[in-house]
Amino acid sequence: MVSPESPDRAPGTDWKSDLRQRGYRLTPQRQLVLEAVDALGHATPDDILAHVRKTASGVNISTVYRTLELLEELKLVSHAHLGHGAPTYHLADRHHHIHLVCRECAGVIEADVGIAAEFTEKLRGAFGFDTDMKHFAIFGLCRACAAERPAEPA
Repeated sequence: MVSPESPDRAPGTDWKSDLRQRGYRLTPQRQLVLEAVDALGHATPDDILAHVRKTASGVNISTVYRTLELLEELKLVSHAHLGHGAPTYHLADRHHHIHLVCRECAGVIEADVGIAAEFTEKLRGAFGFDTDMKHFAIFGLCRACAAERPAEPA
């Protein structure tokens, strides 16, 4: 089982303290959902449920959805839409990133939002639009899948 104070989290922070500071407690269900999100990286509610049920078979999908909704409200998890299906969730304390989604293998590459700084600045200048890049996904082919495709004739 993953510790509430995982190596990826800033030293001295833990989910129990995060929740307590916001007036909530770390229930077993919340801990299991947080551990599943941490372990899986980008995961749908169904993926999270399958992971949680390895430890607690009595947890149902509505519990997972309610827990994810609360954890997102408390800014402990974040979601992105990486396709036509359910959103995927990841821990919010990770760096903000753009999701590069491969249409072939469905792999997800996390790219730092700084890579799109020029683009977001142009949107701000031209339209006065301030972007929320943490929900942004770009679809295409990863390096490995692109290499497997035959070269197009010139």
